[in-house]
Amino acid sequence: MTKTDLALALAGRFGSPIVGRRPVGGGCISEAQVVELADGRRHFVKSKRAAPAAMFEREAEGLRALEAVGALRVPRGAEAGRAAEVAWIAMEAIESAPRAPRFWEDFGEGFARLHREGRAERFGFPHDNFLGSTPQPNGWLDDWTEFWRQRRIGFQLRLARERGRSDAELDRLGDRLLARLDDLLAGVDEPPSLLHGDLWGGNFLTGPEGEPVLVDPACSYGHREADLAMTRLFGGFDRRFYAAYEAAWPLAPDHEDRRPLYELYHLLNHLNLFGGGYRGQCLAILRRLAG
Repeated sequence: MTKTDLALALAGRFGSPIVGRRPVGGGCISEAQVVELADGRRHFVKSKRAAPAAMFEREAEGLRALEAVGALRVPRGAEAGRAAEVAWIAMEAIESAPRAPRFWEDFGEGFARLHREGRAERFGFPHDNFLGSTPQPNGWLDDWTEFWRQRRIGFQLRLARERGRSDAELDRLGDRLLARLDDLLAGVDEPPSLLHGDLWGGNFLTGPEGEPVLVDPACSYGHREADLAMTRLFGGFDRRFYAAYEAAWPLAPDHEDRRPLYELYHLLNHLNLFGGGYRGQCLAILRRLAG
């Protein structure tokens, strides 16, 4: 399928011809562009040839879940589709402006509100989705420790074996860590919160009024410490973000003890996606936590 074919498919979905296209950065997984319609509307569109089934549908589902809470802005009107072998997702194109003076405070307060008001009865999500291009299983469970063991760390460790990313030491330490999770997560007793799931410095924008805007979610309902751990893993968040979050909804005094365990999930995912450059970081955490 050519870009013209994709444009025709999008025009049919939008109900208006595309009169302009501008390539933009869309990450390392997909091609991205802003399209302008004849009726004046503008959409941000990501597309990928031979994308995993329902990858963009699940991203759109996550954006709608975040939007429903209303704690932080997300691009509106997300919908996904497929044109032959090319999958796509379209949403409101965000016009960025300089950050407002209270950008970080509003971001931290809004993120706390998302976690406090976006709730479910169990851990998981209505559908499995994706962390980057990695499948992310979300089958519902009642117990957070079991969810983290089966759906998160255990899944990534199995995937590392299947993809040839693991070795004897990582396997041994990974098995020991899974056996210790009951101790490592003892005392964590909060109801499931709606998590963005992949919030690092590249997955938020500044909106037209200088406000924070969330993009590229990998949503599930889980423990909010997992979301905050990802914000720290690769940096990019101002201390005012964390101060505002704590003021809005304080974390447990021992939350820092669990942060490496939540960071490990994302480091294992990077190992599975990009290879051995992340092995050392994974092993460092496993040696520390596996006992």
